[in-house]
Parts: sequence; C-alpha cells; structure tokens
Amino acid sequence: MNAQTSPDDDARRALIRQKRMATGMLGGMAVVTLAGYILPARGWLSESLWIDTLRAGGRAGIVGGLADWFAVTALFRQPLGLPIPHTAIIPAQKERLGRALGRFVTTQVLTEAEVDRVLLNADLPGIVARLLADPTTAESLTRGAIGMVPNALERLEDGRAGAALGRSLPVLLGGANLAPVIARALRALVESEHHQEVLSFLVGQLKSMLQSKEAALRVTIEDRVREQGGRLLSWAIGGSIATKVLVAAAEELDRINPRDSALREGFTAWVRAEIDRIENDPERADELSRSLRDVFHHDSMVTWGGDLWARLRRMIIEDTERNDGWIATIVRETLARLAVQAEQDPLMRRRIEDSVRKTVWRALPTLRDRLGDFIAGVVGNWDAAAIADRLELRVGQDLQYIRMNGTLVGFGVGAVLSLGLRMVFGVVGQ
Repeated sequence: MNAQTSPDDDARRALIRQKRMATGMLGGMAVVTLAGYILPARGWLSESLWIDTLRAGGRAGIVGGLADWFAVTALFRQPLGLPIPHTAIIPAQKERLGRALGRFVTTQVLTEAEVDRVLLNADLPGIVARLLADPTTAESLTRGAIGMVPNALERLEDGRAGAALGRSLPVLLGGANLAPVIARALRALVESEHHQEVLSFLVGQLKSMLQSKEAALRVTIEDRVREQGGRLLSWAIGGSIATKVLVAAAEELDRINPRDSALREGFTAWVRAEIDRIENDPERADELSRSLRDVFHHDSMVTWGGDLWARLRRMIIEDTERNDGWIATIVRETLARLAVQAEQDPLMRRRIEDSVRKTVWRALPTLRDRLGDFIAGVVGNWDAAAIADRLELRVGQDLQYIRMNGTLVGFGVGAVLSLGLRMVFGVVGQ
C-alpha cells in the first residue's frame, strides 16, 4: 500500500515545494514594492530614478504573479473559493475533457500507421517462437490441449458419437461415388504389388484351412464317391481319391506362391480387368455400390460402429492420462516444430505477421470506439475534486513555473517600461 501511494506522495510534496517557491517570489515582489515606498518616506533613501524604477518593477511583478496565480488556480478550482465565472475549468468540463481525451487517443495514437509500426517493431514471430520454445509454456499448452479431450468426449457420452459413426459408415462406404474411390485404391495396390500380398494371405489362409479340415474333407469326398459309385467302389478307392484330391489342391496352392507364377499373373490381369470394369462400366459400378450399401446398412454394421467408437474412446482416455502418451507427444512435437518455423521459416514468419496485423486491423475500428467511450466514461465519472487533484499532481509543478515566470517577466517589463518612459518624458521630482 505504501509502495502504491508513494509516487503520489512524492508528487504532492514536489508540488507544494514549487507552490511555495512561486508564492515566495510573489512575496518578494511585494517586499520590493513596499521597500521602495517606505525607505524614501522614512528618509532612509532619497527619491531617484532607480528607486522609482524598482517600485514600478515590483508593482508589475505583483500584478504578473497574481494574474498567473489566478489563471493556474482557475484551471483546477475556484480562486479563494469565490464563484467567479469560468473558473474551476477542469472539474466543470470533465465530460468534455474525457471525450476530447478519448478522441485524441483513438485518432492520434491508435492509428493504423502507428499500430502497424508497433507490430512490425515488436518481432511477433520471435515472440511466438520464444513462447512455444519455453518449456513451461509448452507444457501448459500441452496440458491444456490434452485437458480439452475428455471434456469433448464427455459431451458425446450419451452415445451420439457411436450412433453417428454407425450411421456414417453406410454413407461413407456405400455411397454412389464409392466405385471410383475403390478403383483408385485397387489400382494403387496393383501398381505397388501389394495385391500379391493379399493373394498370398488368402492362399495361406486357405492352406491352413485345408490342413485343419483335412479329416472332414476326406470324409466328405468319400461320401461323394459312395453316392456316385456305391459302397464297393467307395471302400476300394474312396480313400485314395480323397488323398489325391487333397494333395492336388495343396500342390495347386503351392504353385501360386512364387512371384512369377502364371496364376499370380492371371490374378493381376483379372484385378486390372475388374478395375477397368469399375471405372468404365456404370452397371458394374452401380452393382458394387448396391452391394456395399446392403452390407453396411445392416444392423450389425451399425452396432459395430458403436462398439468401434466405445473402444476408440477408451483408448483416447487412457492415452490422455499418460504424460508420455501418443497425444501428448504429438502436441509437444507440433509445438516444437512451430517454434522452429516461427523463428527460422520466412514464410511462417510472414504468415504470423500478416495474420496478427489483419486481425488487429479488423478489430481496430471497434477497439477505437470502445476505448474512446471507455476513456470518456472513466473521466466523466471521476469526482470533480479528485480529477482536479490528479491532474494538478501531474502538471501542477510545470504550471508553478508559469507563476514564477509571470512574476519575473512582470518585474522586468514594469521596470524597463518605467525607465523608458522616464527617460523619454523626463524625471519628475527628485
């Protein structure tokens, strides 16, 4: 509290000191004037040109000092408390003063040129870079970004997210424009040879199925032989036929494995032909879209979408609870990259400057109006005595020099004018 009031206390003491000095000079003029009359009247000094000049200077100094005292005092209060018109100017005109001060600030200070100059000299990209590079700031931003995730998920806790995902899957995956997307995806697979990996996976799954179901397949083949050839033929060669069929199937699957096999080349040709049909045959594209719509509009797919959202939500929540989680790592790395770019990348620096300047320029007219109204309102609501006291503390010291200068100038002008007139028109008396 003392630290807050000490500047005003210092200013008040300095103002009192300056007032006493100005009043002292005015008193000095009065002493000089009285001495110019009393000393000759008592016979202590004889009348002379210099005594008369001194008296004239003292009188003029008193007049000048009093006139300036009246003018300075009339700015802040009524001199001697007398209700003299056009005095206490500042308290009486505080509303006008507030509006004038608001207009001055908004039209002379908050100009586009001044704001632009300040923004250019402020090195905004450097400020952004230092803020983002500061570990404390970066960690606060990271924690803030992560803290927003659970709140966003909580708003979707009523199941809207799962239902929306379930409803969107049929639309996204079964739309009329899906055929070209699938065609492009398949062509990319073929160009990168990834379609062969799909085939290898299917062949491997088929081989595993044959091995795991070999006994059941053998029984099925023997039953078919019995149906066609009777029990005797089934007993004689049924097992042999089943073995040959299973071995032949396994050999055919093994022939597909090499990358240069004819079956793989045929598979590639078939895939390319299907891609061409999807891209060029409207009926084939419509058929594919209808098939996907039928699949993804099924209730089980909608349920799967809801379950997918629930799993995804749990994963996100668990990740946000880890300080080294995936989300936290991404946010930190993003902030670090932005800090480096803001410091070193000319394009990024220019974008930051342009963005801030455009934002400030767009807000400047509204800011001017509101700031002008704010200043006018604050000054207009000040207590009359309080505003006079505040302004006098700020400018009163300089105004006391006006009083001192008025006293000295009055003395000098009065003395010179008296001396000049005496020299021109002659000295009267002794």
